[in-house]
Amino acid sequence: MQAQAHILVVEDEAAIREMLQLPLNKAGFVVEEAGDVYQAKNLIFNRSPELILLDWMLPDISGIEFARQLKKDSKTQEIPIIILTARGEEEDKIRGFEVGADDYVTKPFSPRELIARVKAVMRRVSTHDEQLLAKDLKLDSTKHRVTVGDHELRIGPTEFRLLQFFLQHPGRAYSRDQVLDRVWGTNVYIEERTVDVHIRRLRKTLAPYGYDRFVQTVRGVGYRFSVQE
Repeated sequence: MQAQAHILVVEDEAAIREMLQLPLNKAGFVVEEAGDVYQAKNLIFNRSPELILLDWMLPDISGIEFARQLKKDSKTQEIPIIILTARGEEEDKIRGFEVGADDYVTKPFSPRELIARVKAVMRRVSTHDEQLLAKDLKLDSTKHRVTVGDHELRIGPTEFRLLQFFLQHPGRAYSRDQVLDRVWGTNVYIEERTVDVHIRRLRKTLAPYGYDRFVQTVRGVGYRFSVQE
């Protein structure tokens, strides 16, 4: 994680924005604030943040809908998003992960917990200098690109890390718990079903090229990536 990484806080309550800014600044982050989606879009246009803290309930459109828009746009789809919300039900969390959020923090939360979550997400999205191959499928961590032959795939940041992990350990089966630990990190508390959501998204990305069949379900264990069918 780079010092002075730029974080955008999208939250309509000024008091909460102020509460978030102080610990983030102390942790070495540069913080910009937006009270609604319109302001957020203008700030993102001027400078793409390294991470977005996004409130679920916003005055114009919901944070979930805004996250969906960001993940569909090639210019912003790789920006990690942490959803902030008072909604703590499992189904709400699944909705957040399904639109591409990288983590989910339920209010009320402590500043220490939030900083730990932010640092964990930023560690996960940082990549190593390497190229990984499986037949014509190539993952380039330096350029953050996935290609099949001459075709570049549009892939979200979580699916990128998931594919990277599988390509680093081909043929080996991992439980959902192991995938969570290796891809999301041991200090992130999310449900095992999150793995299933992102496996489906990864398969959907690979399906047009026939590589979805290599992301295999191992009954009673979990998942593996193998070109051996």
